[in-house]
Amino acid sequence: MSTDTDHAVPADDPQGRPGGVTTEAPATHPDGSTPSRRWLGDRIGSVEVLAALLILLIIVRDPLAGALDDPRLQTWTTVFVSIMVQAVPFLVFGVLLSAVIAVFVPRSFWARALPRHPALAVPAASAAGVVLPGCECGSVPIAGSLIRRGVTPAAALAFLLAAPAVNPIVLTATAVAFPGNPEMVLARGLASLVVAMVMGWLWLRLGRTEWIRMPRRPELDDPRRGRAFWAAVRHDVTHAGGFLVLGAMAAASINVLVPERLLQTLADNAWLSILALAALAVLLSLCSEADAFVAASLSQFSLTSRLVFLVVGPMVDLKLISMQAGVFGRRFAFRFAPTTFAVALLVAAAVGAVLL
Repeated sequence: MSTDTDHAVPADDPQGRPGGVTTEAPATHPDGSTPSRRWLGDRIGSVEVLAALLILLIIVRDPLAGALDDPRLQTWTTVFVSIMVQAVPFLVFGVLLSAVIAVFVPRSFWARALPRHPALAVPAASAAGVVLPGCECGSVPIAGSLIRRGVTPAAALAFLLAAPAVNPIVLTATAVAFPGNPEMVLARGLASLVVAMVMGWLWLRLGRTEWIRMPRRPELDDPRRGRAFWAAVRHDVTHAGGFLVLGAMAAASINVLVPERLLQTLADNAWLSILALAALAVLLSLCSEADAFVAASLSQFSLTSRLVFLVVGPMVDLKLISMQAGVFGRRFAFRFAPTTFAVALLVAAAVGAVLL
């Protein structure tokens, strides 16, 4: 037989639920009505977006499969993937080195490592590119870190231009691609160093600090260096990688749209061939570790025009312009890229006329 105490309610349960479990009463409007339940939540997350994309792919599977059979689209995909596969490892290497410079290397180191006079720091920074095996994708975040650590922008920009063109990996690849023309290695290294130094000195003469708009990096101020390091890595991979994707997409599109017959027509004229390969280097956006093999395959063009291709490409191309705009600002990129293109074209043509 039950008693009243069998159904007693614990004192700490004001709603009279077993075990003292309490729940919040549903929210009500001022007029006493209960608001309607929001079945989709406050926002749509990444899981929902992924699910929607998968459903969409299933729906359009047949039309999409037919579109992928188009040879032009296959060529576009091949070029895009090849650029990404070539560039991403060196981008990651550059980002890691950039984070090390930004977090672990004190500002006083650069004051001791580089000459105090900015005009002398430019050739020293250019020569430093010889010992760092990286490509243009990695040199952009490294140059940004150097500026943040107090290096004069002229020296950092000279390093940005020299490193992807004069490092041991690039020069070795050039020697392998041109086994019958070893002078191409000397010509490429010399022309690239001259361009880097000229651009550094031009910045000292004509550059303005307000053209460089470096984004604020609060994660670098974290007192825990390990956490600041990985935060810098994540930021640079996401930021520079996004611009790399945009540049690779543009380069793949140009590669598909330019007819091959046009190249042969341009190769027959000495000056037009130089301008054509300089423009082609910008549009193709090849990684500096692979561009020598592409240049060697363009046998219908002269050695001088192919040297211009090898000097201009690592310094000015679509992906580099987009990455520089993201790291240093659009005002900087829209001034720096055209000037670099003109200087690289003139210097490479002059060096080619003498050595080749």
